[in-house]
Amino acid sequence: MKDTYQSITKPSPEVLFKDRNSKFFGYAFPIKTEDEANAHLEELRAKHHKARHWCYAWQIGKEEHQYRANDDGEPSNSAGMPIYGQIQSFDVTNILIVVVRYFGGVKLGVGGLINAYKTAAQMALEASDIIKRTIDEVFIVKFDYPEMNKVMQVIKQNNLNVIDQKLELDCKIYIAVRKKDAESIFEKFDNTYKVEISKMED
Repeated sequence: MKDTYQSITKPSPEVLFKDRNSKFFGYAFPIKTEDEANAHLEELRAKHHKARHWCYAWQIGKEEHQYRANDDGEPSNSAGMPIYGQIQSFDVTNILIVVVRYFGGVKLGVGGLINAYKTAAQMALEASDIIKRTIDEVFIVKFDYPEMNKVMQVIKQNNLNVIDQKLELDCKIYIAVRKKDAESIFEKFDNTYKVEISKMED
């Protein structure tokens, strides 16, 4: 079971690839939604308002992936798909890559365009800080205050990540558990007297 994914934590530095007077500026951004992707595109369109094309590809999702690739007026499949190909080859998700082109007066042909967009996307990814993360399940553990020691013991023994807690007379602790360990951790709490555990739905 694959329970890790790779992404970036912050936008990449701007990179530049040149071919026969055309300039291709590459950018990578961490995103979680299509709206976030659109907001970054708007910013780049404002920043590079004299450019000719703003081609991009994004992929969202840790296990089930959604993606989009856009040629933005370049010949079909000469820009968006080469950019998306780099997202796949670097095995990253929750990411947007944009390549902004300034036309230099010389046509590059489809082969030249594919190479330029692919290279600018690759450069943006190479300049990015790519990190591996685990895919986690979040559980809510409910119990009365007297059961606190038992619960804390399980948390400590299994080195669990507590992401939130409400400790009053009736207590709730939210824990994030790596997907491959989720079932065994669920059972540990489920088999603990007077402790309730449930999975938090997204």
